[in-house]
Amino acid sequence: MILLLVAAILGVPISAVAFGFLALVNKLQSLTYTDLPKALGFHDTPNWWPVPLLVAAGLLVGPIIRYLPGNGGHEPAHGFVASGPTPTVNLPGVALAALASLGLGTVIGPEAPLIALGSGLAVAALRLTREAFPKQAAAVVGASGSFAAISTLLGSPLLGAFLLMEMSGFGGAMLGAVLVPGLLASGVGALIFTGLGSWTGLGTYSLTLPNVPHASAPDAAGFGWALLIGVAAALLGVGIRRLSLFLLKLVKPRRLTATVLAGLVVGVIALIYAEWTGHPASGVLYSGQSGLGPLLTASAQYSAGALVVLVVCKAVAYCVSMAAFRGGPVFPAIFVGAAGGIALSHLPGLGVTAGLAMGVGAMSAAMLKLPMTSLLLATLLLGPEGLTVMPLVIVAVVCSYVLTLRLTPPPAAPAPATEQDADGPPSS
Repeated sequence: MILLLVAAILGVPISAVAFGFLALVNKLQSLTYTDLPKALGFHDTPNWWPVPLLVAAGLLVGPIIRYLPGNGGHEPAHGFVASGPTPTVNLPGVALAALASLGLGTVIGPEAPLIALGSGLAVAALRLTREAFPKQAAAVVGASGSFAAISTLLGSPLLGAFLLMEMSGFGGAMLGAVLVPGLLASGVGALIFTGLGSWTGLGTYSLTLPNVPHASAPDAAGFGWALLIGVAAALLGVGIRRLSLFLLKLVKPRRLTATVLAGLVVGVIALIYAEWTGHPASGVLYSGQSGLGPLLTASAQYSAGALVVLVVCKAVAYCVSMAAFRGGPVFPAIFVGAAGGIALSHLPGLGVTAGLAMGVGAMSAAMLKLPMTSLLLATLLLGPEGLTVMPLVIVAVVCSYVLTLRLTPPPAAPAPATEQDADGPPSS
């Protein structure tokens, strides 16, 4: 009962902090990519505008990772890694690295920083009581803080909770200890997100998609497409992960200079996409969290070729961003899968909604290796239409997940937490 009470109480301030973090990221993106160009006399944001801003992101993020405690948070190129609550001393570095990365347009998601901040703030608040809590109790409270922080980000507090449980591998007695406090904190967080969104007029920053086109019942052609999309997503996901890990090995020994160069590369990729397709560079930038709904709504305005270029540019920028910046791997994977599914819907036998759902589920399974979360994500985001295409999503997710496991080598021994960079002394 005490843990339930603690989870409910802490869920309020932690979810408010998470809401403020997302609001600040959104404000920074609007300020740097919309307000600043207008203030300088540009009618619209120039296609080249991301290049200097992403170089600035590299100039900011590199020193944060290099010199502040905690390495700026976990390396997104390694995917989700359950490492326990974030130490309090690491929280400023995690927050600053994520704000600079997300606010200036890198292709990275907000979920990992929110999980880290939620767990760290919860345990820090627990220690303020000066009571001696068992290590397991601290772990449960830290998990509850993460549940509260990510409660509505994925469109449903249940989905966020499921993500954390599947990622952490809780089972047996530990699952029972974490599940109820975590769900309570997630529910409280959802209420706070909704209340603050209504009170401030900023919305809840949820991924839920509006105006989803009607989906027809699955047929034989649909199941054939599910197999094809599952295989394609696994191959693309494994390629993205391997490239990002390769780039990470190049970035770590020369953190300060390589992070700036990575920002330049991402900006140039966005410029090439905008000049080539005539669509805004913002399609390549950011996590894709706020761009998925507009992409679905305006899908008829994209040719198949433009969508293929979008997938390629977003995927490469995603690799570079994961190697050099700080954030999470979920939302860019969702966007890449959705854009790929919509591109394939130009071919016979595949509808837009079914293609999007299978692309999201299969790509999420390939990048996260969390099949149940990937299935729920693709289904719940589409509302009632998601239930219609669920059988197809199941096939695509299972195919992608199994093939990804076959193509992925066994995990190597974890690297040390600090970096020995050529640009300066090792971080603490």
